[in-house]
Amino acid sequence: MNTHYLVMALRLPTFTQAAVQPHLDFLDALREQGQLQLTGGFTDGSGGAYVLCNVDSLAQAQAIVATDPLVTMQASQLTVHEWRTR
Repeated sequence: MNTHYLVMALRLPTFTQAAVQPHLDFLDALREQGQLQLTGGFTDGSGGAYVLCNVDSLAQAQAIVATDPLVTMQASQLTVHEWRTR
């Protein structure tokens, strides 16, 4: 079994489109570092999710997510779930 971290992002009423490109750049950087496995938006427009990999702990995953522009710009609420995958 492997451990991944599922990050769920739900838009807040304060969501702004100005957060989208910085968020995408953030995800691109994670992918380049080998820490992003999968990402995508929900079809209903309410937010999206991404899966972190090659992260040592839930605390490290939470620290990474705390730097996501969706968080720093107060555009979305992000929650991190430790996920054991097969």
